[in-house]
Amino acid sequence: MSSQSPSRKPRVAVVFGGRSSEHAISVVTAGAVLGAIDRDKYEVLPIGITADGRWALTADEPERMAIENRRLPSVAELADSQPGGVLLPLEPGNREVSYHEPGSVPKALGEVDVVFPVLHGPYGEDGTLQGLLELSGVPYVGAGVLASAVGMDKEYMKRVFASFGLPVGPYVTIRPREWRTDPGAARKRILDLAGEHGWPLFVKPARGGSSMGISKVDDIGGLDEAVAEAQRHDPKVVVESQLDGREIECGVLEFEDGPRASVPAEIPPVSAHDFYDFEAKYIDSASGIVPAPLSPEETERVQELAVLAFEAASCEGLVRADFFLTAGGEFVINEINTMPGFTPISMYPRMWQKSGVSYAELVDRLIQAALRRETGLR
Repeated sequence: MSSQSPSRKPRVAVVFGGRSSEHAISVVTAGAVLGAIDRDKYEVLPIGITADGRWALTADEPERMAIENRRLPSVAELADSQPGGVLLPLEPGNREVSYHEPGSVPKALGEVDVVFPVLHGPYGEDGTLQGLLELSGVPYVGAGVLASAVGMDKEYMKRVFASFGLPVGPYVTIRPREWRTDPGAARKRILDLAGEHGWPLFVKPARGGSSMGISKVDDIGGLDEAVAEAQRHDPKVVVESQLDGREIECGVLEFEDGPRASVPAEIPPVSAHDFYDFEAKYIDSASGIVPAPLSPEETERVQELAVLAFEAASCEGLVRADFFLTAGGEFVINEINTMPGFTPISMYPRMWQKSGVSYAELVDRLIQAALRRETGLR
């Protein structure tokens, strides 16, 4: 439980940036979260992780964290120019954050009551940061170590979902050693997938998000290039069959009485893009339809499946669950995001806005859920 003094407001460390290829989107998300936190209710400490892994003090200036004229922001632009770094405590019960510069006495930055990690991708959303916070005994927003790791790895996510009876689409996983030592066998497995389910295929980094590194492949000619592009983000690659159907998303939020689902949204086909890629999501501001034009029965079913996905992966706090609604009326789960984007055009907050939960209330509920949560095994 929080050790905060009753005489002060809870202190929230917003941690963002990071070493993944989704660094810039994390900065954008942090800007939105920082702008929404009620400063009358909470104290805030922004901590940015640079692309090379330095934990830096940053300016509390949300307006500098937005995408402007197609230019992506970075922690390096916001960070203190000193060569020092921010350190979290490593022993449970100590919430004191400090700042260390070479050759100087560490400077105390005060206690932190809860961490709001808005990192996307590996080295932040995948359980690594969550493990550090568990060692420190510091409460944090969102999924724990296991759920974060499962939610980041598309292969094991699909395995978990299938074991709970959630329908998943056809796929194969290509591990780096297989592609390196026996690429012929790896290509054959991919071609067998295409032979059974048809082209096109989607080649994806197994552990990534924001649609980075994903390629749509229409025949064998583009396969090696697509694998190379995916491996720029992750040496393990997942290859999926195209699922013909409507793209439906649903948000899950942890309330005092358990997880609840938002109204769903639909991502319409984006005419200027082959699929809902990074440019469509963040640069060209493609917008989804909220709420999705579904029947009451379809809405109830996708909400039920979204909560089941949340529970299957042992999630906490929040999840965005993404589905395909096939022509046969079946919902097939594509993936979950344990820390979905909170940018101004992101679907997760838009779905909750239409469900009666404002952006500011959404952020507050997530912080309060983290403060209520016991640290350690639960």
